[in-house]
Amino acid sequence: MKGKHLVLLIVLILLADQALKIYIKTNYYIGEEHRVLGSWFRLHFVENEGMAWGWKFGGGIGKILLTLFRLVAVVIGTFYLRKFIAQKYHKGFIICAGLIYAGALGNLIDSMFYGLIFENSDPFMQNVAKIFPAGGGYTSFLHGKVVDMLYFPLITNAHYPQWFPFWAGEEFEFFRPVFNLADASISAGVIAILIWQQKFFPQSKDKIAKEKEAGTPVE
Repeated sequence: MKGKHLVLLIVLILLADQALKIYIKTNYYIGEEHRVLGSWFRLHFVENEGMAWGWKFGGGIGKILLTLFRLVAVVIGTFYLRKFIAQKYHKGFIICAGLIYAGALGNLIDSMFYGLIFENSDPFMQNVAKIFPAGGGYTSFLHGKVVDMLYFPLITNAHYPQWFPFWAGEEFEFFRPVFNLADASISAGVIAILIWQQKFFPQSKDKIAKEKEAGTPVE
């Protein structure tokens, strides 16, 4: 796979991800929800303060460390993508690596810059945030929140059976998490690698088979 094709894929994912995030941020108040396809696909605006699932990590310092970790991961990922292309890895694997890279970069942009360019989205005032407000953004560099909006509640108003441990009788919903295109890109890349890893790395499978035939312990 040529490098320019991978760059094009990454750029397209980034543009789609950022365009949707900016649209939601500047047209929805936080918590606002609209149905797109029936009741199972909705746009629901939330902001992620830190890690996945909305978890936080050590307050302000933790937020900086998390953003820096993402930045380091993206920088290292750049060199690995070049290596994968130069060494002619399987095309499918390179595409998956590009999906993961694009997703990580998309969320990194939010963390690094959204606090500088957007007005705060206040859940009590239910305001629609302005981009490049006169008074400056809602926080400093590296402290931005990640914008999420894709919500697929495929099963709602269900309850765990009474015999179910811990949550017996409690309300059940699938799929509960709200995510964005960057998250979807990362997940698609990781899942595809797990499913087709033997196709992507046939030499590893052949090596194990040869070692078994020779009686060599497989590491």
